[in-house]
Amino acid sequence: MADDRQLDAPTRPERGADRNRRALGTDDHAPDPVLPSLDDGVTLLDVDGRGVPVLQSLALDHLLAHDGPAFWVDTAGCARTTTLARVAPTWRLLERVQVARGFTPYQHHAAVADVPDAVRDASSATGTPARAGGADEATTSDAHDPALLVAPVVDGRYRDADDLPREHARQLLARTLARLRRYADAYDAPVLLTRTGGASDADAFGEIVANCADHRLRCERTPQGPRFVGDDVETLVYPQPNGLLQTTLSYWRTVLDRRATAAGVTVDGPTPTATDATPLGGGESLATPVDDGRVHGAAHERALSPWRGRP
Repeated sequence: MADDRQLDAPTRPERGADRNRRALGTDDHAPDPVLPSLDDGVTLLDVDGRGVPVLQSLALDHLLAHDGPAFWVDTAGCARTTTLARVAPTWRLLERVQVARGFTPYQHHAAVADVPDAVRDASSATGTPARAGGADEATTSDAHDPALLVAPVVDGRYRDADDLPREHARQLLARTLARLRRYADAYDAPVLLTRTGGASDADAFGEIVANCADHRLRCERTPQGPRFVGDDVETLVYPQPNGLLQTTLSYWRTVLDRRATAAGVTVDGPTPTATDATPLGGGESLATPVDDGRVHGAAHERALSPWRGRP
């Protein structure tokens, strides 16, 4: 009778996150999921939809395999602590991520222009003196050169500017991208970009971003999960024998946990979130907004460094 009652009991629905863990954890013969590596130079990532977990996972995966900090010039909330903390295998990884945010095209351009100062400040904070010069002269301390620069939705502030003629906005975007290219060469580090709308909705602003890129990478949604397609790679990121695969944050976390274990990084418990006010690299917190009511005049914005403490 007990067995009959057990057979007649309703089956509890399986959540997508549970199904993802089972797909990764039960098949010992399935290869570990591998994210595509980022080559030196400028890489443009086009993602179906918003794709913030994809971008964050690529950035964190790169940091797991390379020393040095990451400098992230954020727009559109892509550096949200809530998602970064949920996918990061260890909170120590987030200590290596420094974020500046631009809320206008001038602020964004200034943040990119101030990257060499931020690199020197980060080097000084660790007690390792940087060599004379900045990224424009291709000289900094090798031990603390950036491992990665990230600029998501890099065209967003320029195309949305109401007080800037579109031609001038495109010129300012082009100058911003030219700086990022110089940083890629100076620091021998990848620069990871995304753009508004992706490849399917590219306009004049999107084409400027595409023309800057040395490498192209696209993340496509498929019934089996996301698939990365690039210049020399076509990878099914999540091999699994049966069923559909949802790309929940817990799944990205599982992928990065495996990467961290392979890299010899200790995987710890839940990462502190934005509400924990945990200090990160350079004395800043990923949860700390840069905009604190400053005047947004163009000359004033250019005089301020969003990477530094408030004046």
